[in-house]
Amino acid sequence: MRVRPATFAEALAAGPLVLDGGLSNQLADAGQDLSDGLWTARLLADEPEAVVRAHAGYFAAGAEVAVTASYQASFEGFARRGIGRAGAVRLLGSSVELAREAARRTPGGGARWVAASVGPYGAVLADGSEYRGRYGVGEAELERFHRPRLEALAAAGPDVLAVETIPDADEARVLLRAVRGLGVPVWLSYSVEGARTRAGQPLAEAFALAAEVDEVVAVGVNCCTPGDAGRAVRIAAGVTGKPVVVYPNSGEAWDAGARDWRGVQGFRAAEVAGWVGDGARLVGGCCRVGPAQIAELAAAVRGRAAGGS
Repeated sequence: MRVRPATFAEALAAGPLVLDGGLSNQLADAGQDLSDGLWTARLLADEPEAVVRAHAGYFAAGAEVAVTASYQASFEGFARRGIGRAGAVRLLGSSVELAREAARRTPGGGARWVAASVGPYGAVLADGSEYRGRYGVGEAELERFHRPRLEALAAAGPDVLAVETIPDADEARVLLRAVRGLGVPVWLSYSVEGARTRAGQPLAEAFALAAEVDEVVAVGVNCCTPGDAGRAVRIAAGVTGKPVVVYPNSGEAWDAGARDWRGVQGFRAAEVAGWVGDGARLVGGCCRVGPAQIAELAAAVRGRAAGGS
């Protein structure tokens, strides 16, 4: 393991970092019910120890960065559970501390970082619109929704804010305004299909929004098919000149009618060499990518570094 650099940006400059995989599948495999509108964030209130164990499983597999269980957390969602604003702030902050606790408990030491997850507006609606964008609300409403979450998570002291699975460049524009001045670095990753955002904007245009935002230390994609990842990495690197973040899904497709995953796993750790060669500095997995695949990916990243290629 490398000696921990002083800042997350310095860690990126030192070489690629391995992200974790899907937190939801790790929790579901452990028997947790994630059908609640808060999704994984329900466990921040109901069973925080389960979140620690899930993060620890990925650290043990070789991940260097844990993405917190705050993706679908919101003041509105907690309010529906009878949790007031002060309690919601506490639970958002606890998502960071639970990931840090997992890092402390997992043998091996070395550089471990915590990324506070900030999901899109559509995730909190829990109606699938996070994969479409175009929510029918204006930028003022989106900023009113996002800014308090960002402030609460930033105050908890994560190493980086993971503004992730963003389907729409218009929403990204709002988020990029809202992260200014928070004092925490940010990565911005879109959910994409082909060379466009889920809302249909060209990726080159979407990535360009982050090019001049100093807070953004990496830009890229997540929650996409593995087949879309490589092209997105090349576009992001070419447009922004920033380090690239990439963590696709397993390649299976969600069948909403059957409420089950269909198809064949297409996630291949061997592809990481191409991603890193094209500019990726944060590599991992999203939905349905578990500790076994992250262990393979970590071995590939470290093998590549050892080989000097």
